Amino acid sequence: MKKTQSALPVTLSTRRTGKQLLRAISRNWVLYLFILPTLVYLIIFHYWPLYGVQIAFKNFKASKGIWGSDWVGMKHFNKFFGSYMFGDLLRNTLVLSVYMLLASFPFPIILALLLNYSVFPRLGKTTQMVTYAPHFISTVVLVGMLNVFMADNGIFNQILAKVGIRAIPFLSDAGLFRHIYVWSHIWQRTGYNSVIYIAALASVSPELHEAAIVDGANKLERIWHIDLPTILPTAIILLIMNTGNILSLGFEKVYLMQNDLNIGVSEIISTYVYKIGLLNAQYSYSTAIGLFNNVINIIILLAVNKIADKLSGTSLM
Repeated sequence: MKKTQSALPVTLSTRRTGKQLLRAISRNWVLYLFILPTLVYLIIFHYWPLYGVQIAFKNFKASKGIWGSDWVGMKHFNKFFGSYMFGDLLRNTLVLSVYMLLASFPFPIILALLLNYSVFPRLGKTTQMVTYAPHFISTVVLVGMLNVFMADNGIFNQILAKVGIRAIPFLSDAGLFRHIYVWSHIWQRTGYNSVIYIAALASVSPELHEAAIVDGANKLERIWHIDLPTILPTAIILLIMNTGNILSLGFEKVYLMQNDLNIGVSEIISTYVYKIGLLNAQYSYSTAIGLFNNVINIIILLAVNKIADKLSGTSLM
């Protein structure tokens, strides 16, 4: 009897919430209509594929289908954890991801501040356009440019030869792979990523700057005490989101930059999954690795989000 009484308010509350939601939808149906394409996209491409995750725990056979394949439990996970590749893959992925996160994060903020304080509006707009343009270069074209510019007889080595420096094997030196990957990413994405910070800086009240100037503050002091506190919540949210993808480096660029000489540092989880999943047709094994990758990403995301909430009061939820 007590259980029935305690469940009754919850049921009434649920019904009341459902009626309020239906009333809100009927009142603002045009706005919800705009959300519908995004909702359909998320369901088809992000939620429905979760049905196939179960093959990570099965010995998937295409002839038997997903439900008909034999259940093997944690076999594929144990195989990956016991593989001689596990340590190298995890280390390469973490080093490359953390390097790119730490190196690329401040540059959009710096560029946004520089453009915000530009005394020549035309120069600022030109700079923004020039830095924004590389974002539209496809990954294949970008890697092709790197191969042309950094070849043994490429433009970079020709310039070095002109100043008396011997040629550097950019593409064959494994120690340079991460630097080329990260700094080409910074060159390509900094202008695009700075847009959100430029928008955040536009919301700063001019009265704050006027009062600071009257008090004798210079530009660096205004940046430190006015601009940075304004964009800090935005920066923290973006940092949390980027940290949540720390193990989810896309395989395209890394795969295209790989060769026999740098494979020791360029083989990461995503390229390994691509090779064993699509090229070697080990679907269950590759799904297990991908699931492990996503679970670690979620744990890191929740942990960083909790830490950011404790330290700054800003979080995703």
